[in-house]
Amino acid sequence: MKQLLSLPRVPLVAAPTPLLPAPRLSAEVGADVWLKRDDLTGLGLGGNKVRGLEYLLGDALAQGCDCLVTGAGPQSNWAMLAALAARRSGLTPYLVFYGSPTRPTGNLLLSELSEADVRFTGEHDRASVDTAIEKLGAELSATGRRPYLVPRGGATPLGAAGYVRASMELADQLMADGLSPSQLWLATGSCATQAGLVAASRWLRSPYEVVGVSVSRPGDECVARVTSLADGATRVLDLPYADADGVTVLGGYLGPGYGQASPEGDAAARLVARTEGVFLDPVFGAKAMAALVDAARAGRVDGPVVFLVTGGAPTLFAGPRGSL
Repeated sequence: MKQLLSLPRVPLVAAPTPLLPAPRLSAEVGADVWLKRDDLTGLGLGGNKVRGLEYLLGDALAQGCDCLVTGAGPQSNWAMLAALAARRSGLTPYLVFYGSPTRPTGNLLLSELSEADVRFTGEHDRASVDTAIEKLGAELSATGRRPYLVPRGGATPLGAAGYVRASMELADQLMADGLSPSQLWLATGSCATQAGLVAASRWLRSPYEVVGVSVSRPGDECVARVTSLADGATRVLDLPYADADGVTVLGGYLGPGYGQASPEGDAAARLVARTEGVFLDPVFGAKAMAALVDAARAGRVDGPVVFLVTGGAPTLFAGPRGSL
């Protein structure tokens, strides 16, 4: 706790984000569902990545960096928010995207509005971004700049610290509402968000199981990444480590592929919009909600559950899905 509070941090989140009951959705699926609205974190159009960026930008400033280098796909909510956070902190943002230049829509348009330096690898392999970030960082250093390099999704132990802090916020809200959920559901991509929640649930002995739904990679790989990042966050924050059950990540909801909408996800997104007036992005939140809806309707959800709305709505305006 002391280490968490003493880490350099740039305040970016409009906290606390709301924790709201979803009564009409609950009636439709047969389970008591609550929504933790981290699509309302405040920076840009909101999203879960803002929480990790508070600590990553704090670290960058503490190291005397003058620019931030990261990347992903052209429709990445992470990259767009990283660019805005860098601008808010006085750093120049450099974004590296896989693929080739395309018409700016959705998050790519918002990234360009931030006047980030945007580059493309020319390759369709997501991993090409990782090499390009390192190369660009070396080039900037050679010119006298002081770059801060962050991997895709901010997936580092320090980036996971944002959701350790969020878990403390959620614990206060649950106490105020007299709520003891059995599960906390979320979409799992780069795995830092779930890692922070897992590390915090072990420390706080939270009443809920953290249930990730893989939207990016095989479930076994997600489990390994979440475990490694959660252990890393525990060390970085010097948290008391409490033994816990294994990490839970559900597969089977990726659909046609990463960054592509699925029929099940689209149906879940329409259901949430119709019942609660909340928009889910088509390739992360919608797929995770599809998994929750299936579990609830099959009677596999016991007691109240919380669903983490992670944002990413600008991808709704990106035309054909993809390039996340």
